[in-house]
Amino acid sequence: MTVWAPKRFWKAAGVVETPEGFGIALDGRAVKTPAKATLAVPTRALAEAIAAEWDAQGETVDPATMPLTRAANAAIDKVAAQHGEVAAYIADYGGTDLLCYRAEAPEPLVARQAQGWDPLLDWAAEALGARLAVTQGVVPVAQPDEALAALSARVAAMDAWQLAALHDLVGISGSLLLGLAVAEGRLPPEEAWALSRIDEDWQAEQWGHDEEAAALAAVKRQALLDAARFWTLSQRG
Repeated sequence: MTVWAPKRFWKAAGVVETPEGFGIALDGRAVKTPAKATLAVPTRALAEAIAAEWDAQGETVDPATMPLTRAANAAIDKVAAQHGEVAAYIADYGGTDLLCYRAEAPEPLVARQAQGWDPLLDWAAEALGARLAVTQGVVPVAQPDEALAALSARVAAMDAWQLAALHDLVGISGSLLLGLAVAEGRLPPEEAWALSRIDEDWQAEQWGHDEEAAALAAVKRQALLDAARFWTLSQRG
């Protein structure tokens, strides 16, 4: 079965200044989002990176190779129109943050989690005003209202571009604190990815690596790195 893919119709992609910011033009024609809004971003650096994605396309367009374009479309068409809902959805991860749920055994895994995750909990308490509680096992632990409120306020203060990036940083890692640590410059994205995978890597060390799981993990890792890059490129000043 042949899958239809849009054909490349342009020779060159470029950056143009618009009232909304920096737009992308294909042979002088403005690129639109799926919702038909102008694809305009807040920084020239991000616009140039998106234009490079369009220039890199072959005879057919492959959206899977255009993560910055997809993120910009999401920021414009979805996040900007539902800012409060998106911010609340992301902030909800604080109530069940990955870093707060620890193994009961074996001791080497317990120690590895503590070594990797405890410094982030301390950072959140000091830098974000959010001291989260830790538990062992999967029984839910109630988080302090003031900590959740501080995290929610931090997320709600972000603009649509930041929220679009944070949405993926948090969703992929399973941790609001890891996502915020990358966004705030506390962690490089590669380290955040490794910290999010402590449990999975431990299991692989004990029972061997599964090729299918490794392939899926590689895709998710790249998506997290792309989200971190989108965050960086979208920052003004």
